[in-house]
Amino acid sequence: MLVVVIYLFPISYMALTAVKDEAQFGDPNAPVWPSRKIELEYEGEQYPLHIVPFEDGDRELLLVQPRRNESQFIDPKSPESGLIEWEGSWRTLEPVYENYFTFQAFTDWFEILDFRQVGYNTLVVVGLTEIGVVVVSVLVAYGFARFPIPYGNILFFILIGTIILPEKITLIPTYFAFINLFDWQGTWWPLIAPHFFGSAVLIFLLRQNFRTIPKELEEAALIDGAGPMRILFSVILPMAWPTVVTVALLHFFFIWNETRLASLYLLSAPDKHPLVSSMLARGGFISGANNLQARALITMVVPMTVLFLSQKFFMRGVQITGLEK
Repeated sequence: MLVVVIYLFPISYMALTAVKDEAQFGDPNAPVWPSRKIELEYEGEQYPLHIVPFEDGDRELLLVQPRRNESQFIDPKSPESGLIEWEGSWRTLEPVYENYFTFQAFTDWFEILDFRQVGYNTLVVVGLTEIGVVVVSVLVAYGFARFPIPYGNILFFILIGTIILPEKITLIPTYFAFINLFDWQGTWWPLIAPHFFGSAVLIFLLRQNFRTIPKELEEAALIDGAGPMRILFSVILPMAWPTVVTVALLHFFFIWNETRLASLYLLSAPDKHPLVSSMLARGGFISGANNLQARALITMVVPMTVLFLSQKFFMRGVQITGLEK
């Protein structure tokens, strides 16, 4: 239970911060939960409620005339009693707070962003790259795992070597090719096309899993007249389904949080930004800690929902691929 509480604490803190009133962040005496100072009306004006100490006990009074050495208050329960003088600095008094939740931070984001457009952009980028990287990675991994490719081990080691290749090295040549050769500035293609060549990490995980599947099953299917593609879809993939789901989720989380390429290639087309990069690009239009946390929560909703719905397959895939080690 303690581990769960510690794990969920950052998300809980973000959720509480997102629904706080902006004025609460500038109040050092405010409690940690969403709240605001209680203000009541007296003679057409709003006055804050404070806890005022007296000899007979503390009383909750409205601060009507604050002064340095003595202040005047009104009892909200009996305002007809008139002003009550109290000696001391009113700044030392503790205000009275009430629980107050506001969703203004989320409303601001929905007013700034066209969620229908950014949702469509996100669906196109995430959907196409998901299809491309999973299909190509499965095919390449199947080839490395089952076919006697000439110099296959060398090619596989070269492929794995690209994992440690820094992206900064390939950024300039790919940018030059996408902009000057293909004229893809302001389009989705620089974000989509590279994923149709597969992913070295995903290919490695899939290959390792495919190699654990007994070859006798494939030989039996081969005797029955099944070809390589039929064996892949009828024998290999049904047994490797948790791993395929795992690599698909890994890519989904990666592409969902991709902002560098979007800010680089879609600078001239702000209407084509996916959700996360669009919120990051327009974050300067609204400020405040609650707006920052609201933005983070909005971007986390979809990944957390997807992970929750596919948790069973994801955990099985993690165990099979050895990621938990």
